[in-house]
Amino acid sequence: MALRLLKPLITSGSALPQYSYSSRTVVAVPFPRKPRIQVSSTTMATGSSASSVKIIDSHLHVWASPQEAAERHPYFPGQEPTLNGHVDFLLERMEEAGVDGALIVQPINHMFDHSLVTSVLKKYPSKFVGCCLANPAEDGSGVKQFEQLVIQDGYRAVRFNPALWASGQKMTNDVGKAIFSKAGELAVPVGFMCMKGLNLYISEIQELCTEFPSTVVLLDHLGFCKPPINDEESLTFSEMLKLSKFPQVYIKFSALFRLSRVSFPYQDLAPLLSQVVSTFGANRVMWGSDFPYVVPECGYRGGKEAVTSVANQVPLSASDLEWIMGKTVMQVFKSHWLA
Repeated sequence: MALRLLKPLITSGSALPQYSYSSRTVVAVPFPRKPRIQVSSTTMATGSSASSVKIIDSHLHVWASPQEAAERHPYFPGQEPTLNGHVDFLLERMEEAGVDGALIVQPINHMFDHSLVTSVLKKYPSKFVGCCLANPAEDGSGVKQFEQLVIQDGYRAVRFNPALWASGQKMTNDVGKAIFSKAGELAVPVGFMCMKGLNLYISEIQELCTEFPSTVVLLDHLGFCKPPINDEESLTFSEMLKLSKFPQVYIKFSALFRLSRVSFPYQDLAPLLSQVVSTFGANRVMWGSDFPYVVPECGYRGGKEAVTSVANQVPLSASDLEWIMGKTVMQVFKSHWLA
């Protein structure tokens, strides 16, 4: 059975819910519940009335409005957005949800033109940190571009999207290794976006981590691993867990709507979160919304609240939840948001 992988790592005293995948709807026997953990930027369920722990979103995007795109920040041809991804809209949603800061990941809508995101980082230096997009051009020009984005424009992370590598090329080619190595030298984490399936790229990630152990890795969206329904998916999730042997690897528990097989609040992800926390530790796991894509799915606030709901099903301690909701990403980026 594919779900046998999940059973041993559930927190002691918790029963594994029984899932039926005969249809998209999943029926579960609830976990024994602890009192609900209420998380906010001012009260983090630590027993005190106020806490300095902040809520930080480790994964979201912003892009130009149509007017801005026409005037100064053009969209990449064929990548015109259909959602509102303007920073003003984001800031409103963050305030409503009680989120203090975020890591902005360069969107494909602007490809390697980082001017829009750079303008947002400069306008809100204490609110946002930037993750640029690696340009794997075969002439190596992307290595210099990456270095300039970090040194001159202040980007603090870089994203590897394997779909941008030339056909037949891997992220472990000369250009990929040059950028990955330079990221380690600059103390800049590398995020991996494995939308087509972690099984296609995990060997490349393992090779890069082995060869360049000083480079921090962020695995976006749980490696796009869904609750497994067959042996192949169980094996991929198991291989993802084995990345914990590399101490530089961190997991983004992000874009829950992309991972779950059921509707909000995505409680079929509880066994996966339990195993990830058991294997990596909560201090290597971080929440991310994937704004603005989360908005039509469950709303930005819903994307945040779903994590608490899933965590209560495991159940996780208040301390673990603090790490996932902000402390981990703050630790990776040297407490940038404490400024």
